[in-house]
Amino acid sequence: MYFNPGTLRASSIAAVLLVGLACFSAVAPASAETIKTVNGEAIDSSVLDFYIQSRLQKPPAQVTAEERSQLLDELTDIYLLTTQDAVKEVEDDPRIQAQLELQRRGILAQAVASTVFAGMNISEEEIQAEYESQSKLAPTMQYKARHILVESQGEAADVITQLDNGADFSQLAKDRSTGPSGPSGGDLGWFAPNQMVKPFSDAVASLEDGQYTKSPVQTDFGWHVIMREDSRQSEPPTLDNVRPKIQQTLQQRRFQEYLDKLRADAKVE
Repeated sequence: MYFNPGTLRASSIAAVLLVGLACFSAVAPASAETIKTVNGEAIDSSVLDFYIQSRLQKPPAQVTAEERSQLLDELTDIYLLTTQDAVKEVEDDPRIQAQLELQRRGILAQAVASTVFAGMNISEEEIQAEYESQSKLAPTMQYKARHILVESQGEAADVITQLDNGADFSQLAKDRSTGPSGPSGGDLGWFAPNQMVKPFSDAVASLEDGQYTKSPVQTDFGWHVIMREDSRQSEPPTLDNVRPKIQQTLQQRRFQEYLDKLRADAKVE
């Protein structure tokens, strides 16, 4: 069943920050202690913990002693490279300065976003309202179809002629179709109309079950001959099944509103 709770898209930065927060917040703050020093520079336990989280995507408490030792060796090599005299020259490179500044800003932005998201209170009423709104927008029909994809209109017309003369659609798809579904007889399974490009979905919707298109259908992929095998009413999934997606959509929307207000109030010259 098809359901898209994200019809109203937030800006890409909202989505990126939302994903980034998982990594940012996964390592709980703790008092740092020096693990080792490299050319006079201390490696703090908090730096190692964050490095472990970013490399293995799991909390430091869950890593083995061997993994921790290996990652500490990696981090030591990073400190070795960045405590060489050559670093002073590299740091003056405008490209490196720009990368460091962007990275610093990104980390700070994630920290601020973390606070904003943590303060969001998405109510059950908002979730229910969004679910009902998106349920109304969800497609009401699903179709089961096969297709034969060829390179030219003439080839598609020839396929239709063969079908008119009694050829088996599935076998023709295996013999003639250039699409990935060709070996399986052109079988596309069940799909909602907006899961296909519009010319294709329009053609499917215009057919009756068991009919195939009498004229070739052109899309960006080539020329199609389509058979609609079956159709059914589509019901949206239950609220419980899509609750996490709805909540994320509402969070992104709320964050977008926060960004819009920052832009409106900001002094940008």
